[in-house]
Amino acid sequence: MINITLPDNSVRQYPEGTTAMQVAISISEGLARNVLAAKVDGHVWDSMRPITHDARLQLLTWNDQEGKSTMWHSSAHLMAEAIEALYPGVKFGIGPDIENGFYYDMDFGDRTITPEDLRTIEAKMLELARQKQTYERKEVSKAEALAYFAKKNDEYKLELIADLPDGEISFYQSGSFTDLCRGPHLPDTGSIKAVKLLNIAGAYWRGDEKRKQLTRIYGITFPKQKELEEYLLLLEEAKKRDHRKLGKELELFTFSQKVGSGLPLWLPKGAQLRERLEMFLKNLQRQAGYLPVITPHIGNVELYKTSGHFQKYGKDSFQPINTPIEGEQFMLKPMNCPHHCEIYNSKPRSYKDLPVRYAEFGTVYRYEQSGELHGLTRVRGFTQDDAHLFCRPDQIKDEFKSVIDIVLHIFRILDFKNFTAQISLRDPENKEKYIGSDENWEKAERAIIEAAAEKGLDTVVELGEAAFYGPKLDFMVKDALGRKWQLGTIQVDYNLPERFELEYTGSDNQKHRPVMIHRAPFGSMERFVAVLLEHTAGNFPLWLTPEQAIILPISEKYLDYSKKVADVLANSEIRALVDERNEKTGKKIRDAELIKIPYMLIVGEKEESTDSVSVRKHGQGDLGTFSISEFVELVKEEIRKQLQ
Repeated sequence: MINITLPDNSVRQYPEGTTAMQVAISISEGLARNVLAAKVDGHVWDSMRPITHDARLQLLTWNDQEGKSTMWHSSAHLMAEAIEALYPGVKFGIGPDIENGFYYDMDFGDRTITPEDLRTIEAKMLELARQKQTYERKEVSKAEALAYFAKKNDEYKLELIADLPDGEISFYQSGSFTDLCRGPHLPDTGSIKAVKLLNIAGAYWRGDEKRKQLTRIYGITFPKQKELEEYLLLLEEAKKRDHRKLGKELELFTFSQKVGSGLPLWLPKGAQLRERLEMFLKNLQRQAGYLPVITPHIGNVELYKTSGHFQKYGKDSFQPINTPIEGEQFMLKPMNCPHHCEIYNSKPRSYKDLPVRYAEFGTVYRYEQSGELHGLTRVRGFTQDDAHLFCRPDQIKDEFKSVIDIVLHIFRILDFKNFTAQISLRDPENKEKYIGSDENWEKAERAIIEAAAEKGLDTVVELGEAAFYGPKLDFMVKDALGRKWQLGTIQVDYNLPERFELEYTGSDNQKHRPVMIHRAPFGSMERFVAVLLEHTAGNFPLWLTPEQAIILPISEKYLDYSKKVADVLANSEIRALVDERNEKTGKKIRDAELIKIPYMLIVGEKEESTDSVSVRKHGQGDLGTFSISEFVELVKEEIRKQLQ
């Protein structure tokens, strides 16, 4: 017999070899019908896989992210089976689940897949799903795996198998389709009730632009048709909120192939919006004792070798810049932290000087693959709202908590109400990916866990998601459409101070190493603006929006009065412009609504004679007539409430 511990800590005994599904059936037939997979001692398993030892068990359903992921991974196999049946001879690359759905990379030879083909594939997937085909796991030797895919002439699977150790290879079979896969999978295809293949893209094999471009098909599945319909409505809303579309309509930013892919150009309105965000954070930082610094856009390669960034990210960065001096190389800055370490090192430090907090809106450069670039969310040049705090070990927790306070303040002001704090730790099974001693890692991880608990954050722990030099706290924010974004991050680092030989003189008159905290509440200005655009649908809070009011004279006769109103508003620090076009007032109002200007001030004879304005609010309509001073107070009161 084996002991199975359930999430409520109750313990049940079962015969050795019992499956998670059998445990579910013993609890409730209704529960068993909803089980998609299981978590055994923290690892996601097939619900039909025998458990041969005492274990902690969690049954996973559609309500669990791991349950959704299992369905979507199984759906990728189902799509591959349908495609193999419809288009014999297709070769398969990889087919993982992703945050929302799945994809599979495939080589169709000379055939081009069209949107019409997707509908055919969907129908075949549903036909196969209704057969309730089981997903059967089989462990195979490396020789068997190579022989199977050699017979199918699938060079992609053969290449993947060549990288795998013998004894750790498994196949999954569903219906007539067999795939190389670690799993886990659904018990059978019967849970897949609704299918939508979303789009077709190109993807270089293994992300290498020098390799063949495969066809990538994205899709998503659900256990109910109603959930698919709701998701598709959400996608339509997401298209309306796409930051690339809104950025163009609101004249915030643009891109130019002549400048280069992934290098955004901020237009005047976007630059003003970004500047206001910067000033908002700089004000918070000044109050919290941060000191501004500025560092260059390039640095000697040796700087990044010392920090470890060159060894870790060198191949993903822009190529080094050679100077006229033989052997001297510089790099476009991929990170700000090595530069800040050298600023700390510019003079001796005492324990009384700490903490030292350096802040910089520093632009960095990383060579993202062209196929991965996406608007402002994935670019090659971006500005981080970076700061590095150098402190004594006894100050870590308080400093970490003060950074959490800044992040929470930003989220409250910008109305990001739904977020989770992800504690990202190193992978205990793969420590060679990280630099630094076990002792320092354990101290850093403990400080983050304790600080998050003391601030009462809703946290999840993710192993293997730490930075290579230290653990971190990532803020995963859900936007107005329920999509999850990683925005703010805080990291504890014992390792860079070692590498840069940072020191301070302690109260014992001995030399000690400071601890470094990296933090970026926005993450990057580009990504943050993109997320904010989509979250608000371009309806920014009044304090942030590029233009707070537009004055609409009903005829040219009232242009002078309109300009007088604009001057009064400007003197009261209210951003306003005059629509001087010779158009009807109705058209001017419609155009102002489209570019999402919060207030429209209509002026004519009555308004001019009474020093007033007729006020409309974006999305709400008429508010009535106000004196200019009353309107100024209305705006200032709204801004005060937003910034409280």
